[in-house]
Amino acid sequence: MATIGLDKLYYSKITEDSNGEETYSTPLVLAKAITAELSVELVEAILYADDGAAEVVKDFNSGTLTLGVDDIGPTAAADLTGASTDDNGVLISASENVGTPVAVGFRAKKANGTYRYFWLYRVKFGLPATNLQTKADSITFSTPTIEGTVMRRNKLDAFGKHPWKAEVTEGDAGVASATITGWFTEVYEPVYTPVP
Repeated sequence: MATIGLDKLYYSKITEDSNGEETYSTPLVLAKAITAELSVELVEAILYADDGAAEVVKDFNSGTLTLGVDDIGPTAAADLTGASTDDNGVLISASENVGTPVAVGFRAKKANGTYRYFWLYRVKFGLPATNLQTKADSITFSTPTIEGTVMRRNKLDAFGKHPWKAEVTEGDAGVASATITGWFTEVYEPVYTPVP
């Protein structure tokens, strides 16, 4: 079903242990969401045999998340891009700044009134783009965009795989209400029942 809205844009700082496995902090509001565009890049390998394709493998390589937001405050800018705030409260961006990966969560409203929820487990953002325009005969809002590379996380799930995204639709069969109500209180961790 098509989506007709976007809101609840959160991020969670990542701490890595000595093995590089991620632990997520309590999610924080990133900004008010205007747009979110996620594109995915796959790695493809084709094995040819007997004059045709015998095997095709397509794996997740990376993705690009482009966010249009109302404003990126100094705290979120520092967490996402590595910028710092000086003693006078001025956000300072330096050429040496390197942001650390964060998890990003949001939800999209569907036409039937329910929501589809997302967590991207590891996103590394670049510097936000700023578009400014003089006021003329009409008022045009200028808002920042920020682009990040979506990567798989280092932490393995119960099947020995590296998740890169969690997605759930409110009201789908098997979706517990606690999953939806707790979606933005912490970054969602996959839950699997052990197979005997």
